[in-house]
Amino acid sequence: MDMAMDGAVFVQTNAAHNEVIAFSRAADGTLSPAGTFATGGAGDDNAHLPSQGSVTLTLDRRHLLVTNVASNDVSVFAVNGGMLELTKTVPVGAAPRSVAEHDGLVYVLATGDAMIKGFRLVDGDLVPLEGGTRALSTPDGAQVGFTPDGRALVVTERGGDKISSYAVGMDGMLGDARTIDSLGPTPYGFAISNEGTLVVTEAFRAEKGSAAASSYRINGDAITPGAASIGNGRSEICWAVISKDGRYAFTTNFADGAVSRYAIGMDGSLTLEDATAAITEDGRSGLRDEDLSDDGRFLYAIDADQGQIVAWSVDDHGHLSATGSWGGLPTTVAGLAAS
Repeated sequence: MDMAMDGAVFVQTNAAHNEVIAFSRAADGTLSPAGTFATGGAGDDNAHLPSQGSVTLTLDRRHLLVTNVASNDVSVFAVNGGMLELTKTVPVGAAPRSVAEHDGLVYVLATGDAMIKGFRLVDGDLVPLEGGTRALSTPDGAQVGFTPDGRALVVTERGGDKISSYAVGMDGMLGDARTIDSLGPTPYGFAISNEGTLVVTEAFRAEKGSAAASSYRINGDAITPGAASIGNGRSEICWAVISKDGRYAFTTNFADGAVSRYAIGMDGSLTLEDATAAITEDGRSGLRDEDLSDDGRFLYAIDADQGQIVAWSVDDHGHLSATGSWGGLPTTVAGLAAS
């Protein structure tokens, strides 16, 4: 990697001939094009892929995992700064829309099968886990993700307003699902702090002005409800990330261009601090997938309808300041992973 570069940002085109568009990230948060890399799979070529986690960096930052929703597979790339090398494209089940990794263990949410499927990442390949498949309790999953310690796997099931968790064994196998009712309707994206607070966005059936987020506490694979449906007055909230210090959750609201900031209490409580902590253009749709840089200093998000990535710097109090925007992306763009 160029010594002037501090990280990278990756998105997928979700086009019929799917590709990853890569950017190098400078120390001041600005991006520069690093290349475009074919996944060997197919997106559905539609705008607004309903997903969170369709582009995922492994925790060691050595590989990038990308779901190809139309060809039913996941592409594995070796990462070298902002450069990628495709190592394998692996069948994973129907309509994969979310993928998660922890210590070489990978689980994929195959939404067409309403299942999660387990793999081991070995030498740039995904090796299926025998017996590593679980059916969801409802037919419409939104996101799959590990707790930071890797002891549990969490899935939001927006179709049935459920959240499921599974204990993860030393062999990577999952225990029985522990499924609870979501505190609000249409649980979608989520993020989990190192302290065990789970923040879940709630799209409220896409009702205008009804976006909200709720918090839960995770102990092992047990999820205990916390703060219920803290509304932000915005619309179509779908994506969430948590600051590196665990004090703030940032959520993007697709229908109106706003990023909202929630404060996370020591007890896992949730408080809305600023419904419009950042905004592209008030009332303009398109703001989607988001991620924080590894140092926590920059927040990046897709502004899909404008075909761009937007960025904000993050200060110690969770305040966001515009850093820049970079266009030229297709309106089908989906997924975002930053390092």
